[in-house]
Amino acid sequence: MFQFTPSPELERYIYSVSVREPDVLRRLRQETAALPNASCQISPEQGQFMAFLVQAIGARRCIEIGVFTGYSSTVVALALPADGELIACDINAEWTAVATRYWREAGVARKISLRLAPALDTLDRLIAEGRAGAFDFAFIDADKENYWNYYERCLRLVRKRGIIAIDNVLWSGRVLSESALDNETKAIREFNQALARDERVFVSMLPIRDGVTLALKK
Repeated sequence: MFQFTPSPELERYIYSVSVREPDVLRRLRQETAALPNASCQISPEQGQFMAFLVQAIGARRCIEIGVFTGYSSTVVALALPADGELIACDINAEWTAVATRYWREAGVARKISLRLAPALDTLDRLIAEGRAGAFDFAFIDADKENYWNYYERCLRLVRKRGIIAIDNVLWSGRVLSESALDNETKAIREFNQALARDERVFVSMLPIRDGVTLALKK
């Protein structure tokens, strides 16, 4: 099978003719790039793709698991209508303090409800509150060993034909390495295999940056 890997020059070309990154997102990306965990941030083209999905399905209610400094939550909130809602789940007050600052700058803070608690607790609470089937879009980008647990909750919370997007499914190529036996790599492999067999959804894995899988609820 032919596999094409864009050169850095071609990646810059793709960015130059397709990515429309608002100044507030560019500044957030640049500030985050100076942090030790900068690799946790999604890329501009991935963010724009997520915004495209949110607008394409007419999403009004979204969930994010793993906020970090807020690039993905900001880009999704900007794509939501004025009365849209994003439940943003994280446990790190330091990183999310950066996120909340940029939410205010972007004018989307009113759309975002930050839940500083273990995400599974937040998701279970939403289910207990009767919000199953109430959400249109969910993005999972947190601890890999809980991916399947997050996915199962999100599958209950999104509506029929709602989309769940899962990040890092290629895990820098380590999913192919037989010598990579750490818990996170094993969790991603097992998640990918289980999702491929899940008949409750339509699935598409895309090689955007570190890999993004889309699950469309039947």
